[in-house]
Amino acid sequence: MTSKPSPLSALLPDLSPWRSSRDFRLLWVQGLVTYFGSFMAMVALPLQIKHLTDSPLAVGAMGAVELVPLVVCGLYGGALADAVDRRKVILGTEAALGLLALVLLVNAMLPEPLLWPLYVVAAGVSALAGLQRPALDSLMARIVPHDQLTAAAALNALRWQLGAIAGPALAGLVVAYAGHAMAYGTTVACFVVSVLLCLRLSPAPAAHDAERPSLRAIAEGARYAWSRPVLLGTYAVDLAAMFFAYPNTIFPFLADELDAQWSLGLMYAAGSVGSVLLSLTSGWTSRVRRHGLLVVCGAAGWGLAVAAAGWFSHVWLVLLCLAFAGAGDMLSGLGRSTIWNQTIPDELRGRLAGIEVLSYSVGPQLGQVRAGAMAGWTGTRPAVWGGGLACLASVGLLTAVLPRLVTYDATTDEDALRRRAAAGRS
Repeated sequence: MTSKPSPLSALLPDLSPWRSSRDFRLLWVQGLVTYFGSFMAMVALPLQIKHLTDSPLAVGAMGAVELVPLVVCGLYGGALADAVDRRKVILGTEAALGLLALVLLVNAMLPEPLLWPLYVVAAGVSALAGLQRPALDSLMARIVPHDQLTAAAALNALRWQLGAIAGPALAGLVVAYAGHAMAYGTTVACFVVSVLLCLRLSPAPAAHDAERPSLRAIAEGARYAWSRPVLLGTYAVDLAAMFFAYPNTIFPFLADELDAQWSLGLMYAAGSVGSVLLSLTSGWTSRVRRHGLLVVCGAAGWGLAVAAAGWFSHVWLVLLCLAFAGAGDMLSGLGRSTIWNQTIPDELRGRLAGIEVLSYSVGPQLGQVRAGAMAGWTGTRPAVWGGGLACLASVGLLTAVLPRLVTYDATTDEDALRRRAAAGRS
């Protein structure tokens, strides 16, 4: 006779993917190590540019040099992931990222570090991330059982958030007390460990009739996405949420208006804290079948929480709202990831993953421009709460225009059923 699970155990993360898949365990640990090292460099690099130039414009220029390589290589990386062994793509890009970290280390050890290599490395990292991410994302549906994809998405999100919190927090201390070289040296060491773990992954060859990477192959993936209202809905909702309600770039001004400059770091961390709390209590999401509702409700919750953060004038209420926003974003992300992995055929998975890279990376970039421009026109707090309300309105409009996103059900959707059958045969 089996005992009934406790309410607490029903909330805890579902560890089924960790238990059932050796490659998932390897990728989870590898990703945690990589994220830790990458986030350390992501903090150290702009800090070094600031120390060398004392110019906000010079620091902000990093975003400009990163955007185009990410877009171009993200689309090409999607076609590449469908055409070659995905393990080789992951291994090769991970080794190249380690070499770029080594360039940062060598430059930091010079008597007078140079500025231009920092921008070259930033562009290179963005390009390699664009090449690698589709291979990583498309591999997940191959190594994790179909009914464990939501649990895998939650565990991967938790891994990312752990790196996002620990890496920057330690990077600030390391740079302050040991210098940039020590931070970059830690990043290099992390990539060495990551490459060793990637070497143990099982091969993930492409189909024997896979098409070579080309504009035609990329266009084929785009046509498939355009023909699927559910997929279009996931991309559109995420883009709208990030464009209208991504206030991070004006947090310094918000902290000033609240007369709480000490809270700036907490503002940046609050979203990650909310995401971690959602991930740690995500066990219930493994039993959800209406993943489109997760996407819509999570994005609406994100917009509502951001609007509240701009409305309240008490800093602790603002921080609480930002934590709720992070939880909403994570909930929407779980729904998007599950729908993608449940419905997209394996032969197109890489190309669609390339489109996904654009949907969740371009939105925040454009959102920063929107927030900064609106803050200059209306003031900081109206830019925050106004963006949140615009997010709510756009999510409602998209829900009305693309109703199949809300009605998506993993047990009845034709694409999900075909993907499940294909996974069962493999």
